[in-house]
Parts: sequence; structure tokens; C-alpha cells
Amino acid sequence: MAVGSFLVLGVMAATAGSAWGQQPRGAYEDVKEMPSGVAGARIRELLETVNANDPAKVMAFVAERFSEEFRDFAPMEEHLSVFADVYNQSRGFEFYGIRRYEDPTPDTEYVVIVRNKLTGAWQAFVMNIESEAPHRIAGLQFAPARPPSDLPPAKKRSEAEMVEELKAFVQRLADADAFSGTVLLAKDGKILFKAAHGQASKRFDVPNRIDTKFNLGSMNKMFTGVAVMQLVERGKLSLDDPLSKFASTDWLPQEITGKIRIKHLLTHTSGLGSYFNDVYEQSSRAMFRELDDYKPLIRDSTLAFEPGTDWQYSNTGMFMLGVVIEKASGQNYFAYIRENIYKPAGMTNSDCYEMDKPVPNLAIGYSREQTDDGEGWTNNLYKHVVRGGPAGGGFSTVEDLLRFDIALRGHKLLNAENTELVWSAKPELKSPEYGFGFGVRGGPGDRIVGHSGGFPGISSSLDMFLDSGHTAAVMSNYDGGSHPISQKMRELIAARQ
Repeated sequence: MAVGSFLVLGVMAATAGSAWGQQPRGAYEDVKEMPSGVAGARIRELLETVNANDPAKVMAFVAERFSEEFRDFAPMEEHLSVFADVYNQSRGFEFYGIRRYEDPTPDTEYVVIVRNKLTGAWQAFVMNIESEAPHRIAGLQFAPARPPSDLPPAKKRSEAEMVEELKAFVQRLADADAFSGTVLLAKDGKILFKAAHGQASKRFDVPNRIDTKFNLGSMNKMFTGVAVMQLVERGKLSLDDPLSKFASTDWLPQEITGKIRIKHLLTHTSGLGSYFNDVYEQSSRAMFRELDDYKPLIRDSTLAFEPGTDWQYSNTGMFMLGVVIEKASGQNYFAYIRENIYKPAGMTNSDCYEMDKPVPNLAIGYSREQTDDGEGWTNNLYKHVVRGGPAGGGFSTVEDLLRFDIALRGHKLLNAENTELVWSAKPELKSPEYGFGFGVRGGPGDRIVGHSGGFPGISSSLDMFLDSGHTAAVMSNYDGGSHPISQKMRELIAARQ
């Protein structure tokens, strides 16, 4: 699972919000006119294709206008799915202009600024167009964007105005069936707004409630990071310990584990990749429940780079921290997290539940799909793990995420020094936008830490605004459902009086 789980087929399928660790480029200006020549033609064709929401037009566009390599990167069904998701989270786009950066971008790259018709958010189509005829599209991202350079600063809002605007925004997305899930906004631990929309089960017509349990995706990484630091506090391990101290050779070879330090695993600088590999795809999900069950998925892993020399988001690295926790604590990973994270924080509706067992008030994840009979829905029960773990896949509620925030800021889980350590970036470890299990954005006076998570039918986010005292949590059982609301809350909080 990628950080915002936005990256699909090399296409950035987020229509609002941005992935943790993705910082915007530098200074820019926007030219409010369509480029001439072939670039303008390709941009017009792309806008027309997205706005038409017609599978036949998408297929023709991908077949004719994508480069062979980009087109064949994934099956046509996946391209159709991305375009359908982008439309359903926008209902189309209006062209605004072309963005030019102070630091020049390649001549073949065009950053097209558009406005989302449903949410009003500013977004970018980042297109790479081949320099040689027939000038096909060699790369495409749908990404969030900063407001156009010629717009006035955002209007300042009172707290009451902020809440009313958020309420109307969430309702608009729910009415359009672009959002199903729960939302919570708090200030200094006090809830300002909370809402639940959509259905936890479409089959049985069960509505979502504010205490409905939603899949966290990669957000479990925060709990794993805090657990590791608790064991550091207790003298059970050191950040400089090699992985080989805790993981036997039936997990990974000594020549790999001996190079990797605990701090590398925490910051995604270990060089390890993801265990969502071909072996996983070809295996029964029921096989993977306890950590030891994952050995066949991990034992053949290799390093993409020498630990500590680069950054690569790594589910395998975070998973191996679960192995470290079990060895250092002498406890089962799941029991440790329940006793040392959930219990002291008061998170009574959070755990790594087993999906083939009845769990009360738990949301099923859904993705839109294109069929011969038109648009429909598919659930994610056969796509995801049966039981989540150290790298992601557990369940929680927006109220429990607020309790986690309160406990962490109140130093109930870690002392003040180690709390600051987990949510501070680690540029010295080649991790300038990620701490120990936490994404980090902003600067002095405007720091936001937290994590997001996504997968088919999973989209969740926790933003902890360290300086303003706000907490923003969104959990959705639709693909990308949390993104526009998370971004809206960031904008509203940034424009507070």
C-alpha cells in the first residue's frame, strides 16, 4: 500500500489531497491559455475524455494517444478504472491554465491546472508528451494542486464558518455518492464536527454510523512506530540495532538483515520493498494471519539500495518492525498493540480484526467497476488481507483516531522527547518528509503530522495539526473517498481567523 495509495498504473489517481511525504514544487505562475499545436490538442482530448465518462472513449484515447509502454503498463480494465475513479470524484473538470515553475521542468512536461466541478478543488493533470511524432502521452498524473497564482488569498473564516462550510461540503459529496464514510474535526481534543454518510454494507443496506469501524490501510504504521519507540524507552532495543538481532535467517538472509538498522525500517530507508508480490497474489488470503505466516512473501526480498542511502516506501520494512516488536517484547504483535497502544489511549473500537469472522459494525470496502451492463460495484473482501498487521490493514473509527491523537499529544504513549522524535522528519536518514511511522509536512507554526491509507475500497487519513491544535480524521469505504475531504479541512484550517 502506498502512503496515500494514490499511485495507480503510474497514474496519480488522487483528485484532492496529497500523499504524505509529497511536498509541492517551488514558486510558480499560471498562464491562462491553452498551448498551441500538438500539446494543446492532447490536453483538449484528455479533458474531453475525462469529462465524457464514456468507457468507449477512454479505450480509444488510451489505445491511440498513450505511448505503447505507458498503454501496456497495465490491462485496459485498469486504465478504465482510473479514469472512472477520477470522474466520479470530480464529475468533470474546467480548464484554467498551464503552470510554469521557477525551476524549469522538462520541455515535454505540461502541468495543466483544472478545477474539480464537484469539490471546487484545484488539481493538476501532469502530462509527459513525446517530443517525436506522433507525440503520444508517455506519462500522466492526476494530482492535487495549489491555487492559481493570480487568485487573492483565501478568505479568513471563523470557527463557526469553517464548520458550516465543511458540513455543506461533506453533504455535497455524500449526495453525489462520491463519499461514504465518517468525518471528524476537533480542536484541542474537543469535537467541532462529526458526520457519517453512506453504507457500511450495500448488500444488506446497513448505514454507516460515527462508530463504524473502517479499514485503516497503511495508518497502522503509526501504531507500529509508537510501539517500537516504547520499547526503545524501556531499554528493550536501540534505533541502531541491526535487524539481524531480532529476525532469524528464515525471514531474510544475514547479509541483508545485518545491514539494516531499526531506524531504517522506521523511515522507509531500508531498501526493502513490498510483500504484496506475485506470491501474495497467487496465494489464499486465509494463509496470512500471524506474522510468521508472511515468511514466504518476504524471504526472497532484495535491497533496492544500501540501507540509509535513499528513500522508498516499504510495506516489508514496516512489517519487519512487527517481528522486532515480538522478539523484543516477548509478546504477540497484536496483543502488544492492544495492551500498549489501544488500551491506554481508550481506543475500544480498534484492532486487526479477522475478516472471515463476524465483527460487529464493520464497513465493507467498495470500488466502482465498469461492466458490459454499465457501472456497478465490487467489494474488496477477496483483494485484501484477511487480517491486517504492522504495515497496515487494521480497523478503527474516527473517534478512536482522535483518542490516539489526544493520548500521543498528552504523552500517555511516549515521553515528550520520543513523541517529538516519532513525528519529526529525518533528513539525516534520507527521509526529509517522514519520521518514525508518521508523515510530516509544513514548517514552524504550521506542522501537520499523521498518515493516510488506501487500497481498493479503503481510504483513510489522520491529520494532527501540531501548532493549531486541530485534529482531522476521515475514513471511507470508497476508493479515494477521504482525499477531497482531508484536503478541504486542511484548506479551512489554513484559512482560520
